[in-house]
Amino acid sequence: MGLSSILLVEDDRMLSDAMAAALRQDGWQVDTAYDAAAARVALVDHAYAAVLLDLGLPRGSGLDVLESLRARYDATPTLIITARDQLGDRIRGLDAGADDYVVKPFQIDELLARLRAVVRRTRGMVAPVLRYGDVAVDPARRSVTRGEARVRLSTHEFRTLVALMERQGRAVARSHLEDLVYGGAGAIESNTIAVYVHQLRRKLGDELITTVHGYGYRLGEER
Repeated sequence: MGLSSILLVEDDRMLSDAMAAALRQDGWQVDTAYDAAAARVALVDHAYAAVLLDLGLPRGSGLDVLESLRARYDATPTLIITARDQLGDRIRGLDAGADDYVVKPFQIDELLARLRAVVRRTRGMVAPVLRYGDVAVDPARRSVTRGEARVRLSTHEFRTLVALMERQGRAVARSHLEDLVYGGAGAIESNTIAVYVHQLRRKLGDELITTVHGYGYRLGEER
């Protein structure tokens, strides 16, 4: 998925189809999900320019989806679309990490304008570059360099590295890493994180990540 791809999460199929058609006419590529579980899987597997997220969903809630997204340091712009117009609902959505909020029923032109504004605003934000030794991670550009060389990482390798970089010098439990990388979406093989760590060591150096036996992993020297 690229910078023009949107994930639309809406359980009303007729509304979803109408919104998807309008989004495509506005120049976006659109993926759809009709429940919270499918949305969580899509957001783990792909990188989107933005998410249009209903709150009232089957198999979980939109807030659950948003909270899991932000918990793994994914800053994908998220615009909540919902029939819940109470102030408390809006505050909870914004506190969970939403970038904007549109209450149903809405005019499609307003939704498209708000979406474009959110994407423009977030693309202009500057995220701090994370560094350890000669390794630098730019979360905003999703890029990694070692010295002067660009290093290509898969989506899950990148999320594993960011989670460890954010906690330099501290041991991170394997189960916590799984939650940060996957956001609790679906069953995970017991050795999955170990595979990502192995790949990161191969690409960035064996000395970067230390195994804390029986617990998890640590990036850098213990603090």
